[in-house]
Amino acid sequence: MPQQKLLLLLIDGIGDVAVGKLGEKTPLQVAKTPWLDQLAASGLNGLMDSVEPGLACGSDTAHMSILGYNPRQFYRGRGAFETMGAGLDMIPGDIAFKSNFAYMDRESGVVISRRADRHFEGLGPTLCAALDGVYLPSFPDHTVAVKYATEHRCGVRVRGPGLTDTITGTDPLKDGRLLVNCEPTEPTKEADMTSRLVNELSDVFYNVLHDHSINHDRKKAGKNPANCVLLRGCGSCIDIPSIEKLHGFKSFLIAPTCIIAGLGMTAGMDILQVDGATGDYFTDFTAKGNAAVKALGTEAYDFGFLHIKAVDDAGHDRNVDYKCKFIERIDAMMGGVISQLAEIEKTKDIEFTVIVTSDHSTPVLYGDHSCEPVPFCISRVKHTAAAAANHNIITSTGDQVTLYDEISAAQGGLGRFCGDQVIPIAKRFMHTKSV
Repeated sequence: MPQQKLLLLLIDGIGDVAVGKLGEKTPLQVAKTPWLDQLAASGLNGLMDSVEPGLACGSDTAHMSILGYNPRQFYRGRGAFETMGAGLDMIPGDIAFKSNFAYMDRESGVVISRRADRHFEGLGPTLCAALDGVYLPSFPDHTVAVKYATEHRCGVRVRGPGLTDTITGTDPLKDGRLLVNCEPTEPTKEADMTSRLVNELSDVFYNVLHDHSINHDRKKAGKNPANCVLLRGCGSCIDIPSIEKLHGFKSFLIAPTCIIAGLGMTAGMDILQVDGATGDYFTDFTAKGNAAVKALGTEAYDFGFLHIKAVDDAGHDRNVDYKCKFIERIDAMMGGVISQLAEIEKTKDIEFTVIVTSDHSTPVLYGDHSCEPVPFCISRVKHTAAAAANHNIITSTGDQVTLYDEISAAQGGLGRFCGDQVIPIAKRFMHTKSV
């Protein structure tokens, strides 16, 4: 039997609901996706609830579930993932936050905009350098490290005695609300101390940013100053078995988004850096696809995880045109990936399986994650390549679905299932005799 290898393409936030502007269809139904449709036509399809039905989950818990880690058992907040992905190490006892640069009216305490600016790449590293190592007068035994992540985000790590992640953050979650005062979520002295430390940290960050020359210049230019850091998702590092120990896969992850990269590090996956991969609208999809093909074609790996972010950004920005546009660009990338993997199969005793799915829905009408299940497809590369060459031939491994979208997937042979079944489904599919 040929060597079996798996590529999982996860298109962040691809799921949606019917949009009036699109004739009561979803962006995925309207976008032209010939390659994703070929995958659906030559494979097995279904609907997936990343964690459980009815839960509008975050990307971190969704990815944990899909990779086989029960978030209700292991999850300790997203801050550690973001911080590790940004390049800061974590040791037991540290706490960390996934943080936003925001604009706050100091006099009222209202967070005017939770994202000071989406296009922040030129400013973020400089502001993070100004915040890195700030001194907390009331907590001299604790140190603070700050590292730029992506867009308007940064990772913040606090190290020192007696810290706990059983606290709230400072993020009001919506624009136009008061900055939240950090409080304990458990009645312990550690939580009380940590809450006081975080509130002081928030004030110190504001003072540094308020006086920074970048923000003086932004105000003169009529732009929102990035004068506040929203400390979100406090977390500590977790101890989980590696992907190789859990599933037997030698794995890599391509994900410029720091929170996903940090989760991959925690799971012992090799994090591959790709030039031009930015995790936003300007990312180089082709470069990411080519890097995944190159890695899977070596002896080093038999499982590759390729994470694409731009579609989720379009959902959060409520930009239906962008969502359709980036779905189509990802489809074109997959055409190149499938074609290259098919060529490798001709020269090596390897059989590639491809999964395409998402972590959650991000409807453009809502601008946030929602609880709708997402489409799931699993197919063999050789069958997809054959279908593409022979105009929608449906092979005997497939069901009757011929389109990759939320409505069509509901008719698939896999039915509806939860994210913790993804790897078991993949293993059964990979080790079923190919025809």
